[in-house]
Amino acid sequence: MAFVQMIEFTTTREDEVRALIAEYRASTEGVRTAGEARVCTDRDQPNRYVIIVQFESYEAAMKNSELPETSAMAAKMMELCDGPPTFRNLDVVEMIEG
Repeated sequence: MAFVQMIEFTTTREDEVRALIAEYRASTEGVRTAGEARVCTDRDQPNRYVIIVQFESYEAAMKNSELPETSAMAAKMMELCDGPPTFRNLDVVEMIEG
């Protein structure tokens, strides 16, 4: 079953967060199990962002979480955010085509 993780956070350091994400993707190329990801900004709440990451399964997401690079990125993200992020762990029960 497909799995999606949403990470919601606030920061005034968007450029640094985006650079960290790019660095993480480069350092985990061929190793990470995360699929497509979207970085979104909230039009109604300045400095609020949501990252949506797709995985083939919950197990693939947990494998990705165990990577040392993932732990290091999470620690650096905490330094860049205005507070702790909120995680939503979602099983995909249906895909609806446009």
